[in-house]
Amino acid sequence: MGLRKVPARSGLGVLLGFTVGCALTQSVAAQTAAEFFRGKTINLLIGVNVGGVYDRDARLIARYLGAHIPGNPTIVPQNMIGGGGIAMANYLQAIAAKDGTYLGMMPNTLPMNHMSGMSGVRYDIGKFNWIGSMTPVAHSAMVMWHTTGVQTFDDVRKREYTAGASPKGSFVYTMAALQNEFLGAKYKIVAGYQGIVAVYLAMERGEVDGLGVTWGEFRVERANFVTEKKIRVIVQSSPKASDLSEVPTVDELAKSEDDRRTIDFLLSGNRLGRPLAAPPGVPEDRLAVLRKAFEDTMKDPRFIKDVETAKIDYGLIPAATLARETEAILKTPARSIERAKKILE
Repeated sequence: MGLRKVPARSGLGVLLGFTVGCALTQSVAAQTAAEFFRGKTINLLIGVNVGGVYDRDARLIARYLGAHIPGNPTIVPQNMIGGGGIAMANYLQAIAAKDGTYLGMMPNTLPMNHMSGMSGVRYDIGKFNWIGSMTPVAHSAMVMWHTTGVQTFDDVRKREYTAGASPKGSFVYTMAALQNEFLGAKYKIVAGYQGIVAVYLAMERGEVDGLGVTWGEFRVERANFVTEKKIRVIVQSSPKASDLSEVPTVDELAKSEDDRRTIDFLLSGNRLGRPLAAPPGVPEDRLAVLRKAFEDTMKDPRFIKDVETAKIDYGLIPAATLARETEAILKTPARSIERAKKILE
C-alpha cells in the first residue's frame, strides 16, 4: 500500500491559521476579570465539618463575597472534611481548577501540619495564594467541665482527666497534647470527634472532661457555659485575654525557653485567624480582584450587621500579612519542629 500524500499548506492557509491563533490568544489574554467571573460559580471549600466557626465564617463570607467581585459570580460553600483540613488542602492544590473558581477556608493548623510532615499531607502551604482572614488573631484556652471539680492547672497534673478532640492535626487535639508534653498535664485524649460542636456535646454529656477552644468564639457560642459557671478555664495562650487575667498562660507554665519555642510553633496558626486561600497558579489579576472583593466584603454594612448580631469577633487580616506570617512559620527552627512531631505523629 502506498503512502497517502498530504498536500502542502498554501502560504495563505498558513497565514490565516497564524492570524486566527493570534486572535484567540489575544482574546484570552485581553479577557478582564469581570468577563471571566461573569456567570461563573466559585466553589468555597470548607475543610471541617458543619456547625463550627470555620463553617460559620465561610458561609457568611459566601453570602456577600460574590456581590463585590466584578461579574457577580455565585459563591457555593461546601464541606470537604478529613484530617482537620488536610484532605481539603490536598484537593485544593492538586485537583481544583487554578483559575479563580476555587477557594478554601483553611484551618490555621495547616502550616504547622505541613512543616511537621504530618501523615497525609501532600500540599505545600507556601504555594497557596492568601486572600484574607475575617478573624483577628485567635486566642486559645483549655476549659474543664464543672462536674470535674478542676479549679487550677495543678489539678490536671495530679490525675488523669479526659480531653475531647478532633483528629490529630486539629487545633483541639494539639491544645490538649502540648499540655501533656510540655506542661505536665495527664489528659487521656479522646480523638476522632468530627468538629468542635461534637466535642462540646460530648463534654455536656460527660463523655469527656474538657477540651481546647478558641476563646473568643467559645464565650459567644456557649455563653451559657460561661455565665452559669459550667466551665473553668485553666490555661490560655499568650498574650492573656482581657477577661482571663487570672488564668496562667502556656508560656508562664512552660519549663524552658526551648519548650516555649516549640509551643509557639504548635500554636502559630493563631496568628492567621481563619484564613481564606486560593490554590497555586491562579492568575495574578484574578487574585487581585478576589483580594479586593474580600476586603470590600469586610466593609459591607450588611456583612458588618450580620457579624455584630452574631457577636462574632472580626477584623481584617489582609493577604500580605498572612503571607508574612506563613513565611515566618516556614522558618521555624528544625529542633522545634522535631520536638513538635512527638505530639503530632
